[in-house]
Amino acid sequence: MDFYAQISRNKKMTFVLFLMFFLLIGFLAFIFSLILDFYYGFGFILFFSIFGVLTILFSIISYYNSDKIVTSITGAKEAPKEQFKQLYNIIEELCLASGLPMPRVFVINDNAINAFATGRDPQHAVVCFTIGCIQKLNREQLQGVAAHELSHIKNYDVRTMTLATVLVGITVLLSDMLFRMFLFGSISNRGSSKNSGGGIIIIAIIVSIILAIVTPIVAKMITFAISRKREFVADASAAEMTRNPFGLASALEVISSDSSKLVSANKATAHLYISNPLKGQKIFLQSLFSTHPPIEDRINALKGIIVK
Repeated sequence: MDFYAQISRNKKMTFVLFLMFFLLIGFLAFIFSLILDFYYGFGFILFFSIFGVLTILFSIISYYNSDKIVTSITGAKEAPKEQFKQLYNIIEELCLASGLPMPRVFVINDNAINAFATGRDPQHAVVCFTIGCIQKLNREQLQGVAAHELSHIKNYDVRTMTLATVLVGITVLLSDMLFRMFLFGSISNRGSSKNSGGGIIIIAIIVSIILAIVTPIVAKMITFAISRKREFVADASAAEMTRNPFGLASALEVISSDSSKLVSANKATAHLYISNPLKGQKIFLQSLFSTHPPIEDRINALKGIIVK
């Protein structure tokens, strides 16, 4: 595997995602502004400009504070080095071997076995492990998990997934506002549509309803598809980093048999973890809406590397 080519593809994917989502957000904002202008008459250009500025500001703030936002949502705390010496030693060894800067290390006080990486680039990265992950895995297995998370950082997956998460959030917010506007909009203003280009507005309202329903689904499908693909890449990168595919394969076997649920898990951050933290939840159209590929497929892929 050419890892420099992988990093280059990931950076290109970041640009493509950024472009796709902003086109989608721009279209949503266009419809939203059109309806607001019809209801309140403040001016289409004014509303559209406000949405554009707010979207850019929200994206920039979220992007540069992604590590703080994610650790806050998950309840993660920075890990004292004197208390987690083995974990720090493993990460330091892997960083030296792979040429990565040392990330900040966080822990979640939970008995479930899981871990994630976040941050906008290798220089501003965070790796986080649950207490269950540290306590239930042996050193070789923990090294495999740590290498997987560091691979996400090295391959710039964290940047792409951070952008995707932020932009999905914006599309969901706009879609929800469109839907609420339709439900609670002024009936009298709708009635006046006969005198003010109502045909266009009616079409816009119908489009807004469709977008309000479809947009969040499509946006999340794109994000989940990217997430599933990158789990396989990170597994392979971890095997290369440690020269020991068995460590991660063994860790995934332990994770798959562990019944503990991660209390702080939620749908907004589920795709960041090494294994789907939302255990036991039924997922409609599993292959499209799952944040992770089947763990058995990942184990088999790693065992294939071992055989080779």
